Amino acid sequence: MEHIRISDKIRLEKIKLSMAPLIFETIDRDRDYLQEWLPFVHYTNQVSDTEIFIESISANHNSKDDVFSIWYTEKFAGLIGFKDTDRANRKTEIGYWLARDMQGKRIITSSVEILLKYAFQKLKMNRIQIKVAEGNSKSEAIPTKLGFKYEGLERDGEFNKNKYFNLKIYSLLKSEWR
Repeated sequence: MEHIRISDKIRLEKIKLSMAPLIFETIDRDRDYLQEWLPFVHYTNQVSDTEIFIESISANHNSKDDVFSIWYTEKFAGLIGFKDTDRANRKTEIGYWLARDMQGKRIITSSVEILLKYAFQKLKMNRIQIKVAEGNSKSEAIPTKLGFKYEGLERDGEFNKNKYFNLKIYSLLKSEWR
């Protein structure tokens, strides 16, 4: 699927190499804000770093990640997608980030809701998880609001800013979904 309409203001578009300059510009502009919780920001120092990322997930051999750019009133807002998809066991993880000026508009909540429907109905997934760095209350509000169950802590699950962060693991099973 190339495009997903979320609402009259929000749409998702499959990530493309041509988007690299815009994605990098957003990361660079919001670097201080984003790097608090996102380890990749530290390693994204030029457009070519973003191009390498897009090429790595766009390659035909990588069927574990499916990433979409988020557009709000036709302005780039961030990225969202499926990562580490395990088709044999019908499970995947949803990851996301949003530009600072796009916060508080229900963009991620609305997008995750639609991706849940897509994953459970079209991709035939049984389990979807979201991992959130301990202390990232804005991100943690998403799975909580959408009925995910807290499963536990992945201790030292993410390395960012020269220290480890615990990751809170939330999941939703198809049988629990609406």
